[in-house]
Amino acid sequence: MAPLLRLYNTLSRAKEPFAPIDPGNVRMYACGPTVYDAAHIGNARPIIVFDLLFRLLRRLYGEAAVTYVRNVTDVDDKINARAAERGVSIRTLTDGTLAAFHADLRALGVLMPDEVNRPGGRAVFIEPRATDHIREMIEMVERLVAAGHAYVAEDHVLFDVPSMPDYGSLSKRPLDEMEAGARVDVAPYKRSALDFVLWKPSKPGEPAWPSPCGIAAPGRPGWHIECSAMSWKHLGETFDIHAGGIDLVFPHHENEVAQSRCCFGTPVMANVWMHNGFLQVEGEKMSKSLGNFVTLREVLADWPGEVVRLAMLRTHYRQPIDWTLRGLEESARTLERWYAAVGDTAPAADLPGPVRDALLDDLNTPAALSELHRLDDPAALKAGANLLGLLGQTKAERDRAAVVSAGVDAAAVEGLIAERKAARARKDWAESDRIRDILAALNVTLKDNKDGTTTWTVGREGERG
Repeated sequence: MAPLLRLYNTLSRAKEPFAPIDPGNVRMYACGPTVYDAAHIGNARPIIVFDLLFRLLRRLYGEAAVTYVRNVTDVDDKINARAAERGVSIRTLTDGTLAAFHADLRALGVLMPDEVNRPGGRAVFIEPRATDHIREMIEMVERLVAAGHAYVAEDHVLFDVPSMPDYGSLSKRPLDEMEAGARVDVAPYKRSALDFVLWKPSKPGEPAWPSPCGIAAPGRPGWHIECSAMSWKHLGETFDIHAGGIDLVFPHHENEVAQSRCCFGTPVMANVWMHNGFLQVEGEKMSKSLGNFVTLREVLADWPGEVVRLAMLRTHYRQPIDWTLRGLEESARTLERWYAAVGDTAPAADLPGPVRDALLDDLNTPAALSELHRLDDPAALKAGANLLGLLGQTKAERDRAAVVSAGVDAAAVEGLIAERKAARARKDWAESDRIRDILAALNVTLKDNKDGTTTWTVGREGERG
């Protein structure tokens, strides 16, 4: 039996024991990126947080017993506008943006589908694209119309919000507040100000598919139906966890709940709803107008991904996070100390109890990190840090990363070390010293080990060979 995991559920506004529908297939969905532009640092937070949850669930229930779906929105008004602005096709824009995003995620140590899915086995990590699920969206739209929860108006299909008596149960917003917000831009064909689009006609040059419900004009899906369709296709009508940023609670997640429950006649869409808090930069809301809008690529150009990841995990995921230079500097120093402590020690088989217990308490990463600081056993430290996605590099890998950042050719260094080793074997000490001096000029430090190997680092004066 898995240890007791407790998660804060936005649906109930309480921390609850997690009890999966099927412990043999724990199912989790997270809202992923809309691929129209470079991801900003705030986009990285839910990715890192729910990557940690995925890692923890796999540890608790088994690597083959957790299915994770993180979607990609590749049909959207912003995508259409940006593609037109750049004069490229929508597919060119979305493919390029997604490839850049994936590169950033790998730098952050985020697990990717190709790392966890086994050839010939069931896929446990799925990254569906919206445009590959139009058929499922159309089927849901037609079901909702047939059930009286949606209607056709002027080539649109809209969800009939008053047809769902408990609409608003996730966000818990008062009806008048929701109506006031919806009336900012009320289309004349809506029956209610709260009704939202499931399908709409495409404008010239926009992506278009044959429309549902007998509509002659080709069209495309609304945003909210995409996640309902993708989660249904890969996780079923009801699943365990739905995750995303706090900004998605209303209207996106509220509308997902409405669509899915009314389509399938289920009491819930997901049993647990998890949301991470907002991100600020140096105490201010991040915005282009304030000049503090920071892309993930810009941060990764200055800081190793592991440092960025640790800086994110220092704040509890439900709390607002203040992204600061000081936080990055402190995270870098912490990782240096930990790497020095663990060396190339293999991680312990079991997690340190206090670290595990902190994570079981609604992913309390600040407490988990505090417990890691208290550990004096290198193997335990590495095991706990590895679960957090940290200390994943060997000493040799870190040395090579330092070489790259310092502009040193790693292959050339290895070649010189091999030449020096041959010189020492034939007792040609002058040649050994000459090669040592060359490496010292490159700021490379050598260490001759008792087992006959030579390791090296960048950044300190080389020692005599």
